[in-house]
Amino acid sequence: MGRFAVSASAALLLMAAGAACSPTREYHGFTAEDEAAPQVQIGVDTKQTVMQRLGSPSTQSALETSTAWYYVTSVQERFAFYTPKTVERTILAIRFDANDTVQSVDRYGIDRGQIVAYNNNETPTRGRELGILEQIFGNVGQSSPLPSTDEDDRRPGRN
Repeated sequence: MGRFAVSASAALLLMAAGAACSPTREYHGFTAEDEAAPQVQIGVDTKQTVMQRLGSPSTQSALETSTAWYYVTSVQERFAFYTPKTVERTILAIRFDANDTVQSVDRYGIDRGQIVAYNNNETPTRGRELGILEQIFGNVGQSSPLPSTDEDDRRPGRN
């Protein structure tokens, strides 16, 4: 009986350790109810039918010349306390013509994505290049603490 308890607790401990190592998946953005739903027909569907079928887009194009709706889906995996890693990303791009009819439907995966290199250079703001003592005592001696003689004559009560 004692060996069974030790074996059961060891097995339970191994199962808990194995569960801790399995990734947690997080789903973000647009998720279709089933795979048939995103089948948008070119030249047949309009903005209204796409909105009814798929819902509001994740984002829209900002250009006036053509209208495009983008439905973005992202799946991230996280192991324990590590930073999550995007393992799957799908973008459904639907472009409309001037009559609000579907002109094209494109699907992009994570393999078509591009890494955007942000510029880490900073624009210095005024005051950052001065030390704390320079900022506190920087104006000492810059202006006269006593008013000039011309100002003394203009003060009220002075004749």
